[in-house]
Amino acid sequence: MTDETAPDRRRRDAAGTRQAILDAAVAAFTRHGYDGVGVRDIARDAGVTAMLINRYFGSKEQLFAEAVDVSFAPRTVITGTGPELAEQTARTLVSRTAPDAEELGPFLLMLRSAASPRAAEIMRDAIGRHAARHLSEELSGPDAEARAELMLAVQAGVWLMRRVLGTTALVKAHPEDLTRYAAALLRVLDTPADG
Repeated sequence: MTDETAPDRRRRDAAGTRQAILDAAVAAFTRHGYDGVGVRDIARDAGVTAMLINRYFGSKEQLFAEAVDVSFAPRTVITGTGPELAEQTARTLVSRTAPDAEELGPFLLMLRSAASPRAAEIMRDAIGRHAARHLSEELSGPDAEARAELMLAVQAGVWLMRRVLGTTALVKAHPEDLTRYAAALLRVLDTPADG
């Protein structure tokens, strides 16, 4: 009986250890950025050795790439589809950037790691695989990829101005008004410009 369960337990422990490392990495990179945290810091937070991190992930860069992929995969702001894309995304954006809302980890990760050229490249790839791809698939007509990235830029800008900088007008604006304005901006990008 022990012989049959031992390999399963080792696999489960290995998967649990890997997940603990990844969770610690996401938290550390979100708090401190790519250049602000080392493998030893992540190892300490995960309760493992730095050598074990290298065994599971190969390098800090590869660990960062997986942490970014895990962070950027869920749809945190882009919630609408089809004709509801602009309205639903604007509503979620306003709600998720409210002063008392839970922090948007992927945005913090991006902000705190963007100064590193390699980290920026990794994040650019992840944005292309996740949010930008989803949006460009939703948009019809020419320049869908460029319009998708402009939609992402609007979202990042609202988050930066409202949550990070706390600009007065965006913080004090009534949520319904802000939603209406954000939806209008996103609808413009949802529709291809006349050639």
